[in-house]
Amino acid sequence: MSDQSGKKIVSLKPGREKPVRQGHPWIFSGAIAALPSAAADGDIVTVADKRGNALAQGYLNRKSQIQVRVLTLDPAQPIDEDFWRMRLVGAIARRARLAADATTTVYRLVNAESDYLPGLTVDRMGDYLVVQAGTLAIDQRKAMLARLLLELTDARGVIERSDMAVRAREGLAEAQGLLGGMEPPPRTNVLENGFSFGVDLRAGQKTGFYADQRENRARVAAYCPGKRVLDAFAYTGGFGVYALAAGADHVTSLDVGAQALELCAENMARNGFDPATQNARIEGDAFEVLRAWRDGREPRFDVIILDPPKFATARRNVERALRGYKDINLLALQLLKPGGTLATFSCSGLVDADLFQKVVFGAAVDAGRDVQILEWLRQAPDHPTAITFPEGQYLKGLICHAV
Repeated sequence: MSDQSGKKIVSLKPGREKPVRQGHPWIFSGAIAALPSAAADGDIVTVADKRGNALAQGYLNRKSQIQVRVLTLDPAQPIDEDFWRMRLVGAIARRARLAADATTTVYRLVNAESDYLPGLTVDRMGDYLVVQAGTLAIDQRKAMLARLLLELTDARGVIERSDMAVRAREGLAEAQGLLGGMEPPPRTNVLENGFSFGVDLRAGQKTGFYADQRENRARVAAYCPGKRVLDAFAYTGGFGVYALAAGADHVTSLDVGAQALELCAENMARNGFDPATQNARIEGDAFEVLRAWRDGREPRFDVIILDPPKFATARRNVERALRGYKDINLLALQLLKPGGTLATFSCSGLVDADLFQKVVFGAAVDAGRDVQILEWLRQAPDHPTAITFPEGQYLKGLICHAV
């Protein structure tokens, strides 16, 4: 359907316009009465209610369950290069405090829907930007967006790491490569709160470094002086570096990836710690290793940090994810010394904070431990959550005392 002005109109079913009016950026297929035959997937469309009143503009993808992602509630606003530029300018301006902090050169620059740019994630990694294009329309415009990012920042290059499973739901294959500027070196050096980390922008997990845990690493480290610490799902050792800097006696870093543990050792050394004496690195599946340690009665830890990857990638596997979260927290509580500290996280957006707390409660009951919650944690401020998009609050964590 198109109106007389040539606009491509997506018509909503009766009673489905309220979330759009309130600014939610997702319109699912079940809310749509009619799609414009003249619009190609990725095109900008106008969203209208059943009476034909224009409500918003967004981009279309028939292949996705989320068929329209809203860009603006102004039906008359041109969606041209200036639009994209000004949205990027806004996101960059909101990180001005971080950009001015010489002790931190790794942070999120664009946080998709919560920065009013659905489908686009950009992380600052020192002198480079790493882009993830999560939707078809962003994928179609990524060359332009990379050019704008280079114009608006002092970055030396823009790298694409669109190798996430969500692209399959958009009808897209995974994609990696240089989008603009210079190729990065094998190791990119970044700073976080003054700590130095080497990042592999080509082969590291996600965009190479988990900046969403920046404040949480410092919060957890406060419980580590004089303690023996287990950093499960350690990746490249962020929590471990902070723990040793805070005065931990020893850190055991556990991860399934050999390359991650090699980089973990490098990062320990970068920050003045001896990876041979202050850090034991164990390669293996965390569930299997913790279960073997529990059954063998050794070792035990004063502090255990659980920062696993996303267990719930779709609604159909939430129940399985909950079993996984309960199992790993149960094992941790069984390995934690009396009076110990458990710092436990979930980055599954489909598992909210209340449900995650209930899972940890169930693990505590099964472990026979009295557990107190000392702190509730969430993602760093450079990963904001738009108030119209609560789904953007994905990271949640608890610091617990176990009697």
